[in-house]
Amino acid sequence: MPRKVKHLIIGAGPCGLGAAYRLKDLDQSDYLILEASHKVGGLATSYIDEKGFTWDVGGHVQFSHYEYFDKAMNHALGKDGWLNHEREAWVWIKDRFVPYPFQNNLHRLPKEDRDTCLNGLKKRDTHLKLNSFKDWLLSSFGEGLCELFMFPYNFKVWAYPTEMLNYEWVGERVAKIDLERIQKNIETGIDDVSWGPNNTFQFPKSGGTGKIWDEVASIIDLKKVLLNSKVTHIDWKKKRVKVGEEIFEYENLLSTIPLNNISELLEDPQLIASSSELMSSATNVVGIGLEGEVPEHLKTKCWMYFPEDDSPFYRVTVFSNYSPNNVPSPGNQFSLMAEISESHLKEVDQESLVQEVIDGLKNSKLIKDEKILSTWKLHAPLGYPTPSLSRNKALREILPSLEEKGISSRGRFGAWMYEISNQDHTFMQGVEWVNKKILDEDEKTFKIP
Repeated sequence: MPRKVKHLIIGAGPCGLGAAYRLKDLDQSDYLILEASHKVGGLATSYIDEKGFTWDVGGHVQFSHYEYFDKAMNHALGKDGWLNHEREAWVWIKDRFVPYPFQNNLHRLPKEDRDTCLNGLKKRDTHLKLNSFKDWLLSSFGEGLCELFMFPYNFKVWAYPTEMLNYEWVGERVAKIDLERIQKNIETGIDDVSWGPNNTFQFPKSGGTGKIWDEVASIIDLKKVLLNSKVTHIDWKKKRVKVGEEIFEYENLLSTIPLNNISELLEDPQLIASSSELMSSATNVVGIGLEGEVPEHLKTKCWMYFPEDDSPFYRVTVFSNYSPNNVPSPGNQFSLMAEISESHLKEVDQESLVQEVIDGLKNSKLIKDEKILSTWKLHAPLGYPTPSLSRNKALREILPSLEEKGISSRGRFGAWMYEISNQDHTFMQGVEWVNKKILDEDEKTFKIP
């Protein structure tokens, strides 16, 4: 006999957990989460390696656009469970560190590069017809800045050239140009570092980002989360989900399964064809645990960007700066966490990657001869939903089709929108789905990214 549940949630990442958290908050008890993995958190989980170093699946930080999310985070860890930081982000380029945002700190560059960037800014065509992210970059930053930083860096991030990406995702994620401000910074030589939605952030005192979602799952009730429960079939007509030989019958279904995978589960040729138009990149994370105190030049840095080709990574986080408890012996060790994107246009040699990262850290002068105590590597086949040129058309076909079948698809890869795939965004997608079902309220995050 099928197991009946009113609200069935597929996936125990931030989105699925957000939905369950809200259901519990509204005193709804008839819900269940099916999670394919052996642990909750999705891409926001954490790992402890054999030497005792803690690692995340990339450089996650906690900042928020939502009061409800903030309250939920404090509920999860308590007000004393967090460390608060002022963001200190840098770009390593031309054998030097330049404060982020790069375009606001051109005074740090060699004169020739600084002048090339500034001249490009002055000559940029702000009326250029925008057909791609490449056009948007050229129109916004000019040729000099694009060739030096924007084009190579974005390829390292996305694993696709900028002409294959749309620009609708940008929003608050890229600092717009203020030419007067840039010129003033060049004249005064003053660093300009205050921009951005995450100029302050918080991080758990212990356990990494995954600690948050472990605690949220505990609040929800772990009996409501079925781990190692991979969905094998969805019968939307009968409102049934199959996990192995077990069948779950639902009234409302929230899925965070990646859109390409759910199309296969539904055995819908049209959905399969549309989802084949979606693009994504894999994420590789390499953690390096080192002996000694964090070097002086890294003591206050949070993360750094790397546009040049003498390193495989696009970003390195000084992970022990997020929390001293991310290393087994605080004060005597430090840790660096590198992120490397991958696609069919940007292949990665898995066997040599750790050594390439170590070489890149030395090339970038992040480390010298420090003793390496631990190396850790993780490959996430689905890392980032790519905002490709074909994405919006595909989503206009896929998402309404799923809704017509009574399936709400949300979350990082359930919505496939990078611009609403932070932890706060995805958590609130789950919350707002519940608000729609129970309170008949609009889903603002999902509808207006």
